[in-house]
Amino acid sequence: QVQLVESGGGLVQPGGSLRLSCVASGSIASINGMNWFRQAPGKQRELVAAISSGGTTNYAESVKGRFTISRDNAKNTVYLQMNSLKSEDTAVYFCRAALTLTTQDVVRFYWGQGTQVTVSS
Repeated sequence: QVQLVESGGGLVQPGGSLRLSCVASGSIASINGMNWFRQAPGKQRELVAAISSGGTTNYAESVKGRFTISRDNAKNTVYLQMNSLKSEDTAVYFCRAALTLTTQDVVRFYWGQGTQVTVSS
């Protein structure tokens, strides 16, 4: 019924940039908050950035000043612009969206499948 599909991951050198995208599709009535998480090998999944339906943003301390989250409500898409990348940013990045479906009257979280970001020289 609903799909969240991430793209834009890849291999980049330290100091480089990547832009991740996540598109939500399906029987969506509305989208509330949208988030980016990441999970490095052997570590717990952590919240990287969040954006509300009104555009308010929040960031993990480790990425403040380097990452920017944004969204295009007309396209049901959330972006993560990542600059000045470091080796410790290497992880699988997941998007999550709080959605209300046309067939339901509740807000639920939906996850994408993840996209790998590797920062290495």
